[in-house]
Amino acid sequence: MPMRCPTCGSQYGDDARFCTKDGTKLAASGEPSARATAVRGEEGPSASPKPAATSHANMAGQVLDRRYAIVKKVGEGGMSYVYMARDVSTNERYAIKILSPALSKDENAMARLRREAALGIRLAHPNVCHIVRMGETEDGLCYVVMPFVEGEILSDRNYRVGKTTLQDTAKFISEIADGLHVAHQLGIVHRDLKPENIMICKRQGTGEEYAVVMDFGLAKERKASGELQKLTATGIILGTPEFMSPEQLRGKPLDPRTDIYSLALMTYEMLTSKLPFEGSNQQAMMIARLRSDPIPARNRRPDIPESVDRVLLKGMAREAGDRYASAPEFAAALRAAIA
Repeated sequence: MPMRCPTCGSQYGDDARFCTKDGTKLAASGEPSARATAVRGEEGPSASPKPAATSHANMAGQVLDRRYAIVKKVGEGGMSYVYMARDVSTNERYAIKILSPALSKDENAMARLRREAALGIRLAHPNVCHIVRMGETEDGLCYVVMPFVEGEILSDRNYRVGKTTLQDTAKFISEIADGLHVAHQLGIVHRDLKPENIMICKRQGTGEEYAVVMDFGLAKERKASGELQKLTATGIILGTPEFMSPEQLRGKPLDPRTDIYSLALMTYEMLTSKLPFEGSNQQAMMIARLRSDPIPARNRRPDIPESVDRVLLKGMAREAGDRYASAPEFAAALRAAIA
């Protein structure tokens, strides 16, 4: 679906996210896309369960490993298909991620998925969508089971509301920082932190919104063995370019401060609806991130306090050593600047 800049009217391909001329979030010609685990609308009548088969792309109505009744597909990506399913014993809802057919026999891909499962089990936290278990069917279909997180992805919310209030931004960023800190304490770096990997959910009863960090699929432990480094493709950039830290763009070793950079950049976008760097194309914008200072947020939104701008600039410092030492420290500084 073609993308268009609401500010200048420039047209882009369907894989673009931001205008390279003014940094504005692009708008699709149709409705904003839903994330894999975001659900809008009712489930509809459930079909009678059928035995599990190997049609990875269309498994609705089947039962996986005699335990998970698959209701419908809710998304797909480069490595997997994602389905909403119910446990046949408890009726509890889960998200099932299934490795795509093209990669189901790829040893490296399988190893990375097993690693994601091993990491996810250790990430149980209210602000993290962790992996509950991993399984493999008799015919070799590999899958992971996650809590079914229902809500609106942050990128869609940003598109809907435009500039987020200072108070809501501080709240969501604090919750994201709490989830990241649990991972960082385990030696795990998310390394693909972006609005599409954040779900804004509502608590039952109160309706209060809260943020959940999704998809640690590119996560990488800091103390990686030689074999693990092969699995995570050292020297190859993994992640989403718009939110990568300078060290990630350079293919350098990563630690939690790369997530802090991405978190600060996400904060900037929530507050201004734009990115802090400009360029004639994506490559120019990446170079600007390596060589130039961010455009002050107050230039985009004058009501932002100077203290908030200082917090953002420190969080997006080009050198990792100049940033905040932890995600909660960044979030605390942001709250203090807004208060």
